[in-house]
Amino acid sequence: MSISAQNPDISGDRQSGQDVRTQNVMACQAVANIVKTSLGPVGLDKMLVDDIGDVTITNDGATILRMLEVEHPAAKVLVELAELQDREVGDGTTSVVIVAAELLKRANDLVRNKIHPTSIISGYRLAMREACKYIEEKLVTKVEKLGKVPLINCAKTSMSSKLISGDSDFFANLVVEAVLSVKMTNQRGEIKYPIKGINILKAHGQSAKDSYLLNGYALNTGRAAQGMPLRVSPAKIACLDFNLQKTKMQLGVQVVVNDPRELEKIRQREADMTKERIEKLLKAGANVILTTKGIDDMALKYFVEAGAIAVRRVRKEDMRHVAKATGATLVTTFADMEGEETFDPAHLGSADEVVEERIADDDVVLIKGTKTSSAVSLILRGANDYMLDEMERALHDALCIVKRTLESNTVVAGGGAVESALSVYLEHLATTLGSREQLAIAEFADALLIIPKVLAVNAAKDATELVAKLRAYHHTAQTKADKKHYSSMGLDLVNGIVRNNLEAGVIEPAMSKVKIIQFATEAAITILRIDDMIKLVKDEGQGDE
Repeated sequence: MSISAQNPDISGDRQSGQDVRTQNVMACQAVANIVKTSLGPVGLDKMLVDDIGDVTITNDGATILRMLEVEHPAAKVLVELAELQDREVGDGTTSVVIVAAELLKRANDLVRNKIHPTSIISGYRLAMREACKYIEEKLVTKVEKLGKVPLINCAKTSMSSKLISGDSDFFANLVVEAVLSVKMTNQRGEIKYPIKGINILKAHGQSAKDSYLLNGYALNTGRAAQGMPLRVSPAKIACLDFNLQKTKMQLGVQVVVNDPRELEKIRQREADMTKERIEKLLKAGANVILTTKGIDDMALKYFVEAGAIAVRRVRKEDMRHVAKATGATLVTTFADMEGEETFDPAHLGSADEVVEERIADDDVVLIKGTKTSSAVSLILRGANDYMLDEMERALHDALCIVKRTLESNTVVAGGGAVESALSVYLEHLATTLGSREQLAIAEFADALLIIPKVLAVNAAKDATELVAKLRAYHHTAQTKADKKHYSSMGLDLVNGIVRNNLEAGVIEPAMSKVKIIQFATEAAITILRIDDMIKLVKDEGQGDE
């Protein structure tokens, strides 16, 4: 019986069963192998050149995978996984992809040995729950009333694999100060650290060590005209989202004029409308006007005369942050319910002062002493664009990690410590189960060891020996009551030995590890459940329409 008789109506290729699984696993392995070498403090960077020749040099898993245009549907799941980790935690994007791919590879071997995918999935789920429970009960260290030291250590651990690892002491201090200075309490009384309030500005020149923290939100544009004052204090800020230019008629509006003298009046009226708008703004008390669109020269004249600072072409997201920090409202139009044009003074935000300063070679408008939440700016200096971009990515990861540490208050040891501990624990757990899931859990335990293995391989050390030592330590820690402190033993990749990473200051927020395990398992399960793939052939007839 031929295949075509079974499904005559599918216009496309159909693959099912083991073929699809093997294919998906291969694709995910390929993606993971790309980022594998960039894991850890001695990881290497990747150079990505896109179709128009722009070069990106990066070590950040999410960035690498975003730049690769992955075609394979199963591999796309991994790319989305890395982006999810980037959004949720901010760091650990590479680890997530590597763990997920390893889990898949192990699962595929089990399926080949005639174990049903459903059993594997339930085993993985169980292992994931147990692992997260074990981290939260046994491995975490509370960092009560966090002093600066653990925070700086977290930031340094996050930066260790990045370009700026050489100056990590310096940058870790910057990052911790930046995060602590945007501390705020929301309505429910929770303490939050909005990372978005930290603006990162990149300026060419000088060395990375000359980067610094500025108090105030910096806008990367100068004043719109030279006649405006350099500083205004106290500032009342209006955030606009429309053009302050001569109002033109809408398209398709025709005015039929009988008398040529009317033309002049129409032109005059067009100019006056903008003038009236500006007068409304100034009457409401605004002395700093930010707009995302343009302001033309005629309109600038009025601002200069009033002694106000106007800034045009401000980026949308900058605008949102300024509005949030100063308590302003983004105004998209002056029209009110009655059809008149009004401007409500309640829409204005307030700040202590707005000044224009010169940073590097650019004029920057700084908004200082904002009303609702404090805003700070990190000014990064560096030799070239690639370095600045990579520094920004590294700092973004570090900022997120410090924020997570502050909000969750718990840390775990880094350097493969958690993975090895979980591996030993889950292996022991697997032997206590008498069900089918036993095999899946044992494989899950093995898969977690991929992290210390890859770390050691990247550092050009003997992976087998180091991982064996690590597991011995963790086994001791879990079996002998007086050796509990061994549970934070991890790898020291510079010297190629095993050491206590909690004392060495290699720590990460516990939340990051828990999320890595959860996300990786979920992604692996998603791909594992697929056993049939139908690729539809594009219909020729529809292309012409």
